[in-house]
Amino acid sequence: MTGPLSGIRVVDVTTNISGPSLTMILGDLGAEIIKIERPDIGDDSRGMGPFWEGDGVYFLHINRNKQSIVVDLKKESGRNIVYDLVKTADVFVENFRFKKAEQMGLGYEKLKRINPSLVYCSLSAYGQEGPLRDRPGYDAIAQADSGIIGINGAEGAEIARVPVSVLDQGSAMWGAIGVISALFHKQKTGEGQLVTTSLYETGVFWVGYHMLSWLATGEEPKKNGAGHTAFAPYGSFQASDAPVIIGISNNSLFKRLCKVLGKEEWTEDPRYQNNPERVENRETLRVAIENILQAKTADEWVELLAVAGVPSSKVKKISEVVQDEQAEAIRMWTGINHSNIENFKLPRLPFELSTSPVSIHHAPPKLGENSKEILEKLGYTEDEVEQFLKDGTIQMVKEAKPI
Repeated sequence: MTGPLSGIRVVDVTTNISGPSLTMILGDLGAEIIKIERPDIGDDSRGMGPFWEGDGVYFLHINRNKQSIVVDLKKESGRNIVYDLVKTADVFVENFRFKKAEQMGLGYEKLKRINPSLVYCSLSAYGQEGPLRDRPGYDAIAQADSGIIGINGAEGAEIARVPVSVLDQGSAMWGAIGVISALFHKQKTGEGQLVTTSLYETGVFWVGYHMLSWLATGEEPKKNGAGHTAFAPYGSFQASDAPVIIGISNNSLFKRLCKVLGKEEWTEDPRYQNNPERVENRETLRVAIENILQAKTADEWVELLAVAGVPSSKVKKISEVVQDEQAEAIRMWTGINHSNIENFKLPRLPFELSTSPVSIHHAPPKLGENSKEILEKLGYTEDEVEQFLKDGTIQMVKEAKPI
């Protein structure tokens, strides 16, 4: 394995989206990820459809570069296996509900005694304190609680969540940054520490502009669809065949837009001269722009606007993005060997390192694919491994049962 975290061992007991996304980041950066899964079912995301040759696409997306060992954590023998792994680990990651890790014998204080230099990361729904800390929470729940759903979509439209796991994977990013920061501290001091983050914290941080806006004005932020509270014209504008997203954030860009539209006189119009006036008259301006855009297709306008240096894009379908020349040019897709999926490829992390490159080097594992191998490397004998298989402490490769 290559990457800046090569040589770092991570014990991963996470499931669903947030925690596995965090350890995926660490794995792509070169860390060794030992994924501990439940008997029979494994990670919940294994059962999240749609399915590609029997595997849930959520699982396929966020569990590359990992080894899978199935351990029954309800058994003392199973917990002892985890403790033995922790002795050899640099990082431990869990995303259980509040205090569940402690109840399972996997809390920070317990594992800290086993390995004082351990970096322990807890990723939860609401954090470690406060009245909501005991509540379960998925991405949509945290989007609602943090105000994201409340400002998402167009005024008067049906309530809608952001249709990607923005807080699951956002909190994974913050968790990974926390873990890497703690590893840097450990390198300097030898000390491990507890890293915490949550979906709710991520959501509250990301609506920060809107909260400051409310504090400054006392006005509840409005839904703007594809538009922007602070800028105009900014958002979706209908061309002859499809919508075009146009983003104007200053007077210079507005002048360029006016020139492309053949409406340079708008720059002298008191309603549109500066951004505050354009925001106040955004609807009048939107209608005027759309009347002009009806003369050409979305692709034609995007090309003209690009030449003029005006930020714009046609609203693309996912199928178009998959085949996009830009994604291909910047190597967003990595093809890897998969045991039962032909031409399998995954999107890489959205950054590159020139000297210690990030990589996708191993397909998402089958449930329990590495159980025997991991135990043998820990020093367990063949007889001990066979006994664990017989009494159900561990499992070998098998198909996960539906959840």
